[in-house]
Amino acid sequence: MDEGQTSRAARLMDLLGLSEDELCRVLDVDPLTLLSGQLEHRAELPILLDLLDEARERAGPAVLRRWVRARGPAGRPIDSLVGRDFPAFEDALAELAARGFVVRGD
Repeated sequence: MDEGQTSRAARLMDLLGLSEDELCRVLDVDPLTLLSGQLEHRAELPILLDLLDEARERAGPAVLRRWVRARGPAGRPIDSLVGRDFPAFEDALAELAARGFVVRGD
């Protein structure tokens, strides 16, 4: 088991408040692969964590958990994420940063 990848997956899950099902969809893996930690082929995992690092430092996990499920101009970021539309997710994250890491009400 690759503890590094497993802990990264858990970190992403915790950071955004994802369910196990959502995490499996984001990483395009089945639950057994997730539990076994065989995620070394999932290049998107470290990329997503790198993208979220600044937001985590500036806004904190609570804001990110709320933001990922809040409706923005292009829809909810969680929908882009679980749909594996990573460019749209990155755009939503850039918009959050441009607003100063403020989540507006729905």
